[in-house]
Amino acid sequence: MTDPPLLHFQPAVPILFVRDVATAARHYRDQLGFAIDFLHGEPPFYGAVARGAACLHLRHVGKPNFGDLAAREPSLILATIAVDDVDVLATELAGRGATIIQPLADQPWGGRDIQVEDPDGNRLSFVTYRAAR
Repeated sequence: MTDPPLLHFQPAVPILFVRDVATAARHYRDQLGFAIDFLHGEPPFYGAVARGAACLHLRHVGKPNFGDLAAREPSLILATIAVDDVDVLATELAGRGATIIQPLADQPWGGRDIQVEDPDGNRLSFVTYRAAR
């Protein structure tokens, strides 16, 4: 048996369901500091936003799929994005008026994170992983 070829995985790209792609893209730009990569369709039904190596795709749906579930579940995170310094990001997000669902917190699993929510109920976690002790 031969060794399998070495595979290089790229970052995952979550697809978030939103009611209005253009409005959602502006939210990610203005409140979370992402750049709008593209909007497709007229009106847009698909798009992408990115910040650094983090990329999120936005897809139009008639109503938010996870809004009701997020209201019932205490921490329904749809994407986690690792950052070098979550404390610096938390200050920036607060200044931008982001909807912060969970303020900065040290987690028992080894991360320090903050959670935000977009207008469609999509919850994102930004995390800095602590060094192993």
